[in-house]
Amino acid sequence: MSLAFTSSRAIHGSLSSSSHEQPKVSQLGKFQLLDQPKVPSKLLNFSSRRCAVKPLYAEPKRNESIVPSAATIVAPEVAVKVVEAEDFEKLAKDLENASPLEIMDNALEKFEDDIAIAFSGAEDVALIEYAHLTGRPFRVFSLDTGRLNPETYQLFDAVEKHYGIRIEYMFPDAVEVQALVRSKGLFSFYDDGHQECCRVRKVRPLRRALKGLRAWITGQRKDQSPGTRSEVPVVQVDPSFEGLDGGSGSLVKWNPVANVEGEDIWNFLRAMNVPVNSLHSKGYVSIGCEPCTRPVLPGQHEREGRWWWEDAKAKECGLHKGNIKDESANGNGNSAVQANVNVADILDTKDIVKLSRPGVENLLKLEDRREPWLVVLYAPWCRFCQAMEGSYVELAEKLGSSGVKVGKFRADGEQKTFGQQELQLGSFPTILFFPKHSSQPIKYPSEKRDVNSLLAFVNALR
Repeated sequence: MSLAFTSSRAIHGSLSSSSHEQPKVSQLGKFQLLDQPKVPSKLLNFSSRRCAVKPLYAEPKRNESIVPSAATIVAPEVAVKVVEAEDFEKLAKDLENASPLEIMDNALEKFEDDIAIAFSGAEDVALIEYAHLTGRPFRVFSLDTGRLNPETYQLFDAVEKHYGIRIEYMFPDAVEVQALVRSKGLFSFYDDGHQECCRVRKVRPLRRALKGLRAWITGQRKDQSPGTRSEVPVVQVDPSFEGLDGGSGSLVKWNPVANVEGEDIWNFLRAMNVPVNSLHSKGYVSIGCEPCTRPVLPGQHEREGRWWWEDAKAKECGLHKGNIKDESANGNGNSAVQANVNVADILDTKDIVKLSRPGVENLLKLEDRREPWLVVLYAPWCRFCQAMEGSYVELAEKLGSSGVKVGKFRADGEQKTFGQQELQLGSFPTILFFPKHSSQPIKYPSEKRDVNSLLAFVNALR
């Protein structure tokens, strides 16, 4: 596997050896070779670390045009650059109010050839533009999972041509992919979660790439995922992956746009007239693999289009798993913020009935109800639930005189297991319709949670 690096610096090398006489210099290409007597069997020991293009985990390639003539020369070893230890927590505070351009320049200056931009084919093109504006050499790599949209591949090509660079890709291990597909099928993630597929297709290839670096640059923003990215610093010691030197703390992670709002990113991209993924014009905001990405509607959070069948807390593929906080010790698998009973409640209106656990259990038992019920399983801390609050309240008002009861049931914390086992809870919010003459609730299948879509669902079943 190899990692693409791009640079504007030419590749230079020089060879020399000691002698009692002042050696004569002969010119060969761009290398200056010193006329020396033959030396036994020790050939050139080229170091590729300072090259502008440095593939990872690739055997050194011989340049056939120079090796035969240079085979009699002993080259001194090139000193490997040592990055001094730095307090990156303090640096993050110092750069907290810095512009993305200043942060990018700082990152490229400090790590030079030992840092690379992770390009996903979405708004990460902003990172490449910032790097380009610094005037420094920079490197770009991308993970090709084999399941990206055609529009994403088209963007890769457009970006290469626009910046005059070459993006080299990290691919998943073919044997691992084959084993996963043979044992579980092409779409197992819809049934048992996306983590296993992402681990094979994204996390492990990324780990191989990062083992050849001392730092990497990502496009994480705090506003992308309030549940997992709200505390992302502009620079940090990577909590999940190892770098070139190995071991904990051997890799630094830069997030130059951590403090930038999504709207400002797009204003920047439009102002600079750079290539963007054409899927953005079709309602896609956060773009990943084709089977796991959907467009979002007005009022929905951008991450709601990713792994839409899962809980909002799980909406990380593993590349930034360090963002996910440790689980609380309450034994129910929810983080402290999710279990916090002090979070202000939502959907609080006279038209919406607040159901308790016994109330929901009674609904499940009744086979002949007096009236149908529409119930949302929600968590007040969930941004997706907050986003649909207006629509659900308006719907409750419209159904007030129609004979349909509208309710809500808080299904996080201690009630989450019950919701998953008895109420088809997959992610928040989950909307259920309890028909008048049926014991089984019907789950609303769509991500469209506007009033008209929800009303059409109710009218089709009541």
